[in-house]
Amino acid sequence: MKLFVAGISYKTAPVAVREKVAVRPAELPCHACRLKLGARLEEVVLLSTCNRVEIYGTTPVVNGNVHGILRHLGGGDADYSEALYVKEGEEAVKHLFQVAGGLDSMVVGETEITGQVKNAYQSAKEHRLTGRVLNRLFQTALQVGKTIRTDTAIGRGAVSVGSVAVELAEKIFDKGLSEKTVMIIGAGKMGEACVRHLAKRGARSVLVSNRSFERAQGLAAEFGGRAIRFDKAFAAMREADIVVSSTGCPDTVIHRRDLEGIMRERPHRPLFLIDIAVPRDIADDVQQLENAYLYNIDHLEAIVRENLRSREHELARCQEIVADEAAECFSRLNPPMAGRPTGPKPESGWHEPLPASAPGLMLRPA
Repeated sequence: MKLFVAGISYKTAPVAVREKVAVRPAELPCHACRLKLGARLEEVVLLSTCNRVEIYGTTPVVNGNVHGILRHLGGGDADYSEALYVKEGEEAVKHLFQVAGGLDSMVVGETEITGQVKNAYQSAKEHRLTGRVLNRLFQTALQVGKTIRTDTAIGRGAVSVGSVAVELAEKIFDKGLSEKTVMIIGAGKMGEACVRHLAKRGARSVLVSNRSFERAQGLAAEFGGRAIRFDKAFAAMREADIVVSSTGCPDTVIHRRDLEGIMRERPHRPLFLIDIAVPRDIADDVQQLENAYLYNIDHLEAIVRENLRSREHELARCQEIVADEAAECFSRLNPPMAGRPTGPKPESGWHEPLPASAPGLMLRPA
């Protein structure tokens, strides 16, 4: 029995290629079942995220061409061979452990991938596409992912501008964000992303002010918030606890003189200002106001870089965990996979209803 993983990821293919073979979560069981039958796999788990599409499988007989699997997922004759990677045996085990632990992610240490691996495995298991090998492999992978997060600092420290803004806000407002009002001025994408992070962490309400009032209304509706006309932004700022500015204006739009009266009317209430704009929207002299906390894009990105450096220092420790766990896991899996099948060699090729032109399975790219 041969254990393998075959796929493409952000490391080997741009999104224009990855999106051609991506599979929606609801369609994972159907595609995985067809792959199992067509490639004569004993077991299979199909993992599809925005950054990777991977097929984990076991096969009793190696013949044909694994490139056909991706051609099937892509529904055409595109050539994915340049982007395709294939790993076998212990290397396949190690790869899955790295993926589940967030070590192979675009942002090292991110946590979302662990849930995606779990969902892909549970979907395959519920549809009886897994067996002894992949059940043990994926259960161990999820446990290794948990160990990496609890025993190392690989996932600590925010590594996006939006998540850094949330961390800083939670430090300034030590009782949390559940009673806080966020105001976004302008409609830059980074500003929107920042507000999304704050809203997810429980910010009570969102105010949106933009030169285009229609744009402000659309964005406010998305957050369940309220649109503010641009010339009323300073008046509305009295309500805000957190202001995210991202206008794209060529000159600063908020100065100390604009906020002095506002701060006098809200004594002992901190105002956290996040300037995502380039050129900057908020003048440096705002920091001279008591209870006003200003962070611009350079401040936020410096924190991101420092947090990434901290994660990189932890990476070697994480890789040691993966290597040890992969060796132990593979030694447990190896006995049922050690023997070679006896008797006549099955006919190569894909079963219908896969495309007749798609070849069978061989553990190397075309």
